[in-house]
Amino acid sequence: MLNKVIQKYVEERQAIELSAPLAPYDWSILNKTLPIDWAAYSQFLDEHARELSNSINEFQRHIISLKAWKRVISALNEEEIHFAISEFVSPIATLSITMPYVIRSRFIYSIAHLSHQANKIKLEGWQDDLPLDDKIYFKEADTYGAHWKKYLKLKDSLEKVANKAYDKATYGFRNSYNHRYSPKIELGMTGFVTRVIQDDGDVRYAFGHLDPILLEYVIPLLEQQHISCLDVHERYRNLVTEQSVQINKIACNGNSVLPVL
Repeated sequence: MLNKVIQKYVEERQAIELSAPLAPYDWSILNKTLPIDWAAYSQFLDEHARELSNSINEFQRHIISLKAWKRVISALNEEEIHFAISEFVSPIATLSITMPYVIRSRFIYSIAHLSHQANKIKLEGWQDDLPLDDKIYFKEADTYGAHWKKYLKLKDSLEKVANKAYDKATYGFRNSYNHRYSPKIELGMTGFVTRVIQDDGDVRYAFGHLDPILLEYVIPLLEQQHISCLDVHERYRNLVTEQSVQINKIACNGNSVLPVL
C-alpha cells in the first residue's frame, strides 16, 4: 500500500507547477567592504535575507504538496485514505497552517534588528537598546522602523499575514494546536465539550463538535497567505535597500550621522 500511495503522490506532485514566483535570493545592494561598525548589520542581513526567502519558498512547497495529496486521496480507498492522511497529509497541513505565523515573526525579528542597527545613521547619540530576541514583537519593529520611509508600507503589508481574519478562518488552529486540541485535517472531529463564561459571569457547557479542516477549504487560504508573504518580502527589500543606500554612503564619506530625511 505504501508504494502505491507514494507513487501516486510523486506523479501528482511532479505535475503541479508553481502558482507564484519564488522569493528571490542575492538581492542586497549593501557594500561588501563596509567598516567594522557595520559588521552586525551586514551579517544580520546576509542570514535574514537568505532565511526569509527559504521560509517563504518552503511554505509554497508545502502548499504544492497538499495540492498533490488532495488529488491523490480522491482516488484512494478508505484504508489508503486513512493511511495517507495520518502519515503525510496531516503533518504537512499542520505545518502549513502555522507557517504564516512563523514567517510573520521572522520578518518582525529581522526588521527590528536591521532598523535598530541602521538607526545609527539616523539618531545622534544612538544607543544599543534593542530588547533581547525573545522580547521582540511588532511594537519593536514599529519603534525602530519608524525612522525609515519604506517601513509604513511594509507594516501595512505585514499586517495581512497571520492576521485575525486568517486566524478566524482556520478556527484558531495555531493556538488550539499548541494549547488544547485543534481541528483535525480531513478526517475526525474535536471540541465535543466547550466551557463558556457568559457576559453575566454564568458558566455553561456547550456540547457539539468541530468538523475537520478540509484541504479544498484550507489550500486557497494558504495560497492567499503565501501571496501576502511575497508582498511583504518585496516591501522588506525596499526597506533594506533604503537603509543600504544610506549605509553605503556613510561608509564612503566617513560620516557618522546623516540628517533625518
